[in-house]
Amino acid sequence: MSGAQVAMTAILYPVAVNAEQALTRPLGQAAREREALALAGEAVVFATDPTGPAFATREAAVEAYGGLLDEPWRRLAEQILPGQKPVRIEPAFEDGRRWPAPPATPQRTAWRLMVSYWRIATAERPIEAPQARKARRAGTPLDPETLRAIARQPLRPVEPQQPLDIGLFEVRPPDAPHIVMPDE
Repeated sequence: MSGAQVAMTAILYPVAVNAEQALTRPLGQAAREREALALAGEAVVFATDPTGPAFATREAAVEAYGGLLDEPWRRLAEQILPGQKPVRIEPAFEDGRRWPAPPATPQRTAWRLMVSYWRIATAERPIEAPQARKARRAGTPLDPETLRAIARQPLRPVEPQQPLDIGLFEVRPPDAPHIVMPDE
């Protein structure tokens, strides 16, 4: 390698059924989906899940996990504790401020260890979550885990994108749609 080129290293993520197994006894580590698929022998999906106990402060979590946080696929995240209703704040647009003052009693939060890994598909946690538009049209209430799965999945088109048949600065006149004219 020349002095101008720098070797890039890929992050090796564990391959496991759940976050706990990813920390303690993964099947192996893989940087790409095809490598994870070869290790698992079945379908995998990239996931980030919380694991372990919740801590009141970040400092307490760092003290408890210590060296575990050295890997880039393990990190701490602050989460709102379950059972609390989210506070909806409307924009104020008053006195030169867009948002009102925060509520006097903030929601209770806790720090959790988040593990990113290649999750193996199981009967309890299948790979595919329903698309948001289909779930919304169904009208059935969704549990929080399904909502998180929907939010994590990539956007998929309703139908395949059609190829462009005209350029950016071209137009079809309404009286002759078979003609493409420059629009300048």
